[in-house]
Amino acid sequence: MNNSVTNTVRLFGAGLRALLMLTLVTGVIYPLLVTGIAQGLFHDKANGSEIEAHGKVVGSSLIGQPYNLPLKKSQETPDPDLKWFQGRPANGLGTNSLNTRYSLLLSGATNLAADSVDLVQQVKDAKAAVVRNNSVPGYTVKPSQVPADAVTSSGSGLDPDISPRYADIQVHRVAVKNGLPVAQVRKLVEDRTEGRTAGFIGEPRVNVLELNIALKDLVAER
Repeated sequence: MNNSVTNTVRLFGAGLRALLMLTLVTGVIYPLLVTGIAQGLFHDKANGSEIEAHGKVVGSSLIGQPYNLPLKKSQETPDPDLKWFQGRPANGLGTNSLNTRYSLLLSGATNLAADSVDLVQQVKDAKAAVVRNNSVPGYTVKPSQVPADAVTSSGSGLDPDISPRYADIQVHRVAVKNGLPVAQVRKLVEDRTEGRTAGFIGEPRVNVLELNIALKDLVAER
C-alpha cells in the first residue's frame, strides 16, 4: 500500500514537473523568442504594417479605408467624398451583429456567381458611377476606360490598393475638387505606383491611403 502511494506521488510529481516545463517552454520562452525575432527582423510587419502621418498612426498598409461623406438621414449607404481618391468597392463587407459595442466590419467576398443577376447589376451600377463621378469639364471617362478593380470588390473586401489605371482616371476629378493642377496630382500617383513584387508577382498597384496622405499634404502646401 505504501509503495502504491509512493509511486502515485512520484508519478504526480513527474507529471507536474513536465507540465511546468512545457508551460515555461511553450507559454513563455517560445512566445518571447518569436516576438523578439519578429520585432528585430520584421518590426513593421509585426506591428501591423502601420502607416503614420504627422506623428500618429492613421491606418495599415494592408487594410483599405472608406473615404465617404457623412451619412444623411435618408441614406443607407454614404456618398463618396470625391475630393479623395477612392478605393475598390467593398460589397462583400458585412455588419457586426454580435458585438454592438464596437462598429466592426466583417471581411468577406460577395459569394455571388459570375453569372449572378445581382452581381452583373452591381458591376453595371458601379461602372456608371465611376464614369459619372470622374467625368469633369474638359475630361470625360469612357466606359471602356474603367478597369475591373474599379467595379468589383476583392475577396476580403478590404483591399488597400487600386490599379494605376483606376488611379489615373480619378486624377482629373481629384484635381478639380481640390483646386490643384492635373500634372501635380498625376505625379502623386506616379510616385506612389509600386511595381510587381520581385518583378513578376502580382500586378502594379497604388496604396490609396498613402496616396491620400500625400494629397492632403499637397493641398496643405497651397
